[in-house]
Amino acid sequence: MNMVERVVATDEALQFIATLKQRHGSIMFYQSGGCCDGSAPMCYRAGDFRLGDSDVYLGSIGEVPFYIHKSQYEYWKHTQLIIDVLTGNGPEFSLDSIEDKHFITRSRVFTSEEYAELREVF
Repeated sequence: MNMVERVVATDEALQFIATLKQRHGSIMFYQSGGCCDGSAPMCYRAGDFRLGDSDVYLGSIGEVPFYIHKSQYEYWKHTQLIIDVLTGNGPEFSLDSIEDKHFITRSRVFTSEEYAELREVF
């Protein structure tokens, strides 16, 4: 039985993650809540973004941790986040802002069976 994951990435996103890891070393993701750069997956060098008590670990993509704020998690908890890549500059504060590609978040609602398999992340 395969465990359902809360966050996954497309093959193209995984290739882009590998490129960023090669260029920048350890990185992490944080699902932005929609302030300055909208609701986007933000990519940072490990240690450049300080996590707080209200941030939760959602899973890993490309062996890179992915976090989200509890309030965002409450909004998204019935969906699987699918991290993908599009052509063009990314959000200003994210590592992908200087690349020809940027990450985006797509989503799909879990089936009843999938949701029953999941556990709360905090």
